[in-house]
Amino acid sequence: MKKDLESREDIELLVNSFYDKIRNNDTLGYIFDEVAKVNWEKHLPKMYSFWEMILFNKEGYEGHPLRPHLVINNQHPLNPQHFNTWLELFEATVNEYFEGEKATEIKSRAKNVALSWAFKIHHFNRAE
Repeated sequence: MKKDLESREDIELLVNSFYDKIRNNDTLGYIFDEVAKVNWEKHLPKMYSFWEMILFNKEGYEGHPLRPHLVINNQHPLNPQHFNTWLELFEATVNEYFEGEKATEIKSRAKNVALSWAFKIHHFNRAE
């Protein structure tokens, strides 16, 4: 039986494993590595704090998470499939390592983020 998400260490395992999948994905990998040129040493700790805030209501995340996606969208238009792929990989990673109430909650929260940002960016792209 898999354990539930309980700590920052669990978040770190989830985030690290998830972004390994992202970087190896044909649809998303090049966007992160070649378009956004993500500095992984800075990005990963920020994502640990983001998901820890979302899931455990912990302070520590600073930033505006949609803003970098809008910048990337200006360089390489994002579409709903990008967000669907992101969500599929996120859910698969959660399911690979965790189960339980918090695992279900983080998948629900990730779905809300993906749908909301896909909607906002779609409308931003249509307005141009």
